[in-house]
Amino acid sequence: MKKLGLVLAATTLLALGACSKTPAEQAVDNAADNASEVIENAADSLESAADNATNEATEASLENAADNLHDAADNVGENHM
Repeated sequence: MKKLGLVLAATTLLALGACSKTPAEQAVDNAADNASEVIENAADSLESAADNATNEATEASLENAADNLHDAADNVGENHM
């Protein structure tokens, strides 16, 4: 949930940006990039856990969560430009 909060905070900051890149706006872009990377890493960890899961229900659940995190990371990456 902390990662989701980071994503939401980064997205909120991105909405405040203007067309030209001030140092503050560049910082927002950097925060979004960092948030996206954190989310991607979490998704990769979930995928690894799914690969190691011993039952199909757990594996499917972890893969679904990983897919959702990858989508969230993509959204952060796309929305900060």
